[in-house]
Amino acid sequence: MSDEQSLSSKKSYSTQFSGGSSNPFRDASDFASSRDNAHQRETYEPPEVAKREETNILRAKILVALIILLAASGVGAATYLLVKDQERANFENQVAKFLYSIYSPVANTMFTGYSSEILIVARQKADQFFLALDAFSASISSQAASENAQRNTSWPFYAIPDWSIKAQRLGKLTGVSEPEVAMFPIVQGEEVVKFNEFATQAIPKWYQESAEYEKTEMTADEFMNITVPFIHFNDPGNNYIPTPLTGSREFRPIFQIYPLRHMGGGYPFMQTMYDTVVSPGQVDLAEISSATRNPSLGFVLIGQSLGYAIPGSQILQPIFDRADTSAEDRNIVAYAVIRLHWLDYFKKVLTEGEFGIIVVLRSPCPNLCGEAFQVNASSVVSYRIDGQNAEYLGDSDMHNPKYDGMEITDVFVDIGIDESELPEGTCVPTLTLHVYPSEDLEQSFYTSNAIIYTAVVVVIFFFTSLVFLLYDYFVRRRQTKVMERIMRQDKIVANVFPTNIRDRLYQNQAKQKKNRGERKLGDGEFNDGFDDFGFEGDSHISGSAPLADLFPSISVVFADIAGFTAWSSAREPQQVFVLLETIYGAFDKIAYRHNVFKVETVGDCYVAAVGLPEPVDKHAVVACKFARDCLKKMTEVTLKLEISLGPDTGDLDLRIGINSGQVTAGVLRGERSRFQLFGDTMNTAARMEHSGERNRIQLSQASADILTESGFAQWIMPRSSKIYVKGKGDMQTYWLRKSKARKLKGSDVKNDLTTLAESIETAEESHSSDEIGLDLEDDIDQGMTKIERLVEWNVEVLTSLLQQIIGSRGGVVNGISTLSNAEKDVGTGTDTVLDEFTPIIPLKRFEADELRARRRPSSINVEQEAKSQLRKYLSQIAGMYRDNPFHNFQHASHVTASVTKLLTRIVTVGEGNGLAVSSESKPITDLIGHSYGITSDPLTQFAVVFSAIIHDVDHPGVPNAQLVKEKTRNAQIYKKSVAEQNSVDIAWDMLMEDEFSTLRACIYQTESDLLRFRQLVVNTVLATDIVDKELQALRKSRWEAAFSKASPGSATLVEKQEHDDRKATIVIEHLIQASDVSHTMQHWHLYKDWNERFFMECYHAYKEGRADADPSENWYKGEIGFFDFYVIPLAKKLESCGVFGVSSDEYLNYAIANRDEWVREGQAMVQQYLANYNR
Repeated sequence: MSDEQSLSSKKSYSTQFSGGSSNPFRDASDFASSRDNAHQRETYEPPEVAKREETNILRAKILVALIILLAASGVGAATYLLVKDQERANFENQVAKFLYSIYSPVANTMFTGYSSEILIVARQKADQFFLALDAFSASISSQAASENAQRNTSWPFYAIPDWSIKAQRLGKLTGVSEPEVAMFPIVQGEEVVKFNEFATQAIPKWYQESAEYEKTEMTADEFMNITVPFIHFNDPGNNYIPTPLTGSREFRPIFQIYPLRHMGGGYPFMQTMYDTVVSPGQVDLAEISSATRNPSLGFVLIGQSLGYAIPGSQILQPIFDRADTSAEDRNIVAYAVIRLHWLDYFKKVLTEGEFGIIVVLRSPCPNLCGEAFQVNASSVVSYRIDGQNAEYLGDSDMHNPKYDGMEITDVFVDIGIDESELPEGTCVPTLTLHVYPSEDLEQSFYTSNAIIYTAVVVVIFFFTSLVFLLYDYFVRRRQTKVMERIMRQDKIVANVFPTNIRDRLYQNQAKQKKNRGERKLGDGEFNDGFDDFGFEGDSHISGSAPLADLFPSISVVFADIAGFTAWSSAREPQQVFVLLETIYGAFDKIAYRHNVFKVETVGDCYVAAVGLPEPVDKHAVVACKFARDCLKKMTEVTLKLEISLGPDTGDLDLRIGINSGQVTAGVLRGERSRFQLFGDTMNTAARMEHSGERNRIQLSQASADILTESGFAQWIMPRSSKIYVKGKGDMQTYWLRKSKARKLKGSDVKNDLTTLAESIETAEESHSSDEIGLDLEDDIDQGMTKIERLVEWNVEVLTSLLQQIIGSRGGVVNGISTLSNAEKDVGTGTDTVLDEFTPIIPLKRFEADELRARRRPSSINVEQEAKSQLRKYLSQIAGMYRDNPFHNFQHASHVTASVTKLLTRIVTVGEGNGLAVSSESKPITDLIGHSYGITSDPLTQFAVVFSAIIHDVDHPGVPNAQLVKEKTRNAQIYKKSVAEQNSVDIAWDMLMEDEFSTLRACIYQTESDLLRFRQLVVNTVLATDIVDKELQALRKSRWEAAFSKASPGSATLVEKQEHDDRKATIVIEHLIQASDVSHTMQHWHLYKDWNERFFMECYHAYKEGRADADPSENWYKGEIGFFDFYVIPLAKKLESCGVFGVSSDEYLNYAIANRDEWVREGQAMVQQYLANYNR
């Protein structure tokens, strides 16, 4: 900050503080956003009410979530159960309709449903069976009566002709797929012998007949060989040896059977002539038929001889001696027996798709197998019907008991027997049909609806929850914004205002609300509390008295960054803020440690106070400790930042002033309000800073008296002369004594810090522990010299450009062994570097695919070897610079900073808000036409920056004309532009050394890139020779051709590209020229500094006899002419070419301002230059 600006910003402090910032709470925000929140002035805690409300809201949310969860679970479960119950009811109703389908004479109920099909079809088959069986019996009776009459024979001496044919037809008529049919006549005891003789003759005949019809494997004779030709009984106890039967009783031998086969099963003989009377079951059936003259039936196992045993029924049909059914005196002469599987009768009773019916057949009579196949007395068989198929389940009741309530029962077979006609105790042979549903049938009624409906309910609740969460999100977001604003206000209040003032603000706010009563906010209204503090209105409107206090004894510290204004003029805005944020953030931490209250920052001035809000007895001591630490931290921070922010950053210093006394402090309400300090103490502290010296701490008499009274008189020393303070006259001030305990490392670091580390440590040991002690950090180890820091900064700049180059190649870096010959050939075709100069440099054109294939520079890591070689190369380049006052490595770095700034402005121009942005944020294709291709080729940018660094290597400190006059070796070689050509050769030869091969591989990969890089370096460095009239005339004509004449619209593509290349070449040359004299187009302080350096260099050459004229005699007028005929026209050209954005205006404005200032101050400054040289 200039002296005039510093003075004007502080002499009227009471009026400047309320409007010194565009944001009334900017400094509070700066403090709140400190880089290390752990070291804020106060550890900020949200208000207790906020924590309590947050807890209550969280509990309410958890409660609502639990309610929704329980409701979803309950409604989902109820929905599932209700749907399941409905499906169960539907099942029962449908089964009822299915089963109750016929008129039941027992229940007198009309049934509908599946059992209609089962019962009706099954009974129809049963009726058909008995009708067929009765017809079979009648046909045999009729045929036998006729044939017996013809042969004069009678029963039992009769063999039914075509037996197999008749039996097979019977099976078809009865619907039995594999019938087993037999006929046994009734033979009285006295007829046994005669019947045996008859059988011996008759059996072979019907054997032969049946064998031929059935096509059996055995012949009739073979059957006869295993046939017993007499009525017998096979005794199982005697190896089934046939035993002849005789006596007076009635016999019923098996005479004819179908199909004709050996039954097996352990019986060695055919069943023919086997007496059935001995079977108890058979006797019962015969007795029933004999008594009722009707068929009788019972259960029996079928298929034992064939390897399987399935329960079936055996039906006994009486055969009469006459076919006349009306004759009551006809006699039973034989019985036809047929065995059947009821399984056949339940097939094809349902349609396809109907399934899961359990049918149970019951008979009250035991089975006919001689021994029961189940324990109970009755006979039971279970079947399952599925559409057209039926399945035997077992010889027991196999239905699920849970369906007992759905049982349908009806008589399946009733042969019309009157029980009174039977002997007492005889079982009436009937079949009862019991129909039940199965679990499969029930499950078929159960769909996924229950799950679907339940899922729908859950989804509805889930959607409701999402709506709730969404609503809660928006409410929460709004509340968050409200709370953030309130918390921001509270944080501002907590950090900006002293504790007692902050508490009084809240108390006044609460009183005002209570007095006026709370009013419900209308739509769109929001109360952030600022009105209640009086921040947004007049005090008379708020109705409360201003908050202000008198603090009778405090110390105020003003710390100004010396050289900041000039430094910032050569920097990008982002760099300026990086510096301020870093420095002020470090000061904030120091203030926190020492319990110093940060008042605010005014520009680059940091203002702090000690002794408020809580009084401090030895506040001046604390202020000195704070100032000492700030000086120390300033040196440390700026030296480190010089590596990233560039030249002159390490030269920034602090100028600190301290004064003690009383102040009036309070909240000055209104627009841009904050905590303010007023009074003469503030103005005097500002004067202490303004009249002080760089890197020193100046104290007023009041502050010095407090140090003396506190026992620290050794800390201070009087200033050699009094200073004049406007409104106070001459004042005696004091310096805080410099420390001799240590010096910072490094050859060119700043002056020793104004501290007394040793004395402070000793003094602290003798004082009470309630004082704030010093935080004595380790010595600043800044072993790097200024040149080394500049080298590191240049390394970072070039590394960033190398990242862009590698990214433009898609991240590929290959060896360049194939370019060794091309590298050797560079420059060999000409005598000097100047001969390589070309008016137009063809820049590289990139296809759209190449641009899209580029990688972001931030994603590229330059290999460590390349970076190490770059650092070594730049270190050697820096070592090649001579120790000239002006043409030195620091000047080269200053030129590099300007080049980098201008290149940055090229790639950020066009942004509407004027804020510089990274080149990564703007598509490079949008900038190619605007910058004539400069921004599309990172190699071009690298070459320009590289040229800025090397352009004055080995500069002798005298003009080229003097070198030619002296006929130096270089002058004899180069003839003109001697220093520039020499710089190119030295830097290029060094780069071509083997130790920098990896670096070169990063810079270029192809021969065309190598040649373009070389040409760019040559043109750019030669452009810095602004004295050569021929080169200047050539540049002027090229400028006219490039920018004074528009490109013809009818030009070919090649002509347009050549026109753009000409413009790009001119822009690059003017960019380096402007950067080479950028000090003339920057802040006045920078201009003065570098102008003096250049004067010293020229005057030294004169004194050494290497100049004909004394430069001091014409320096004043020469600078004016330099501005008028070179600097200002050059700045205007920067504006005319239209690629540098606001930088061109900035450079032009500074050039004009510096020219005017030089006109006023130049003559005196030249005399000062002479005095400084002779000093």
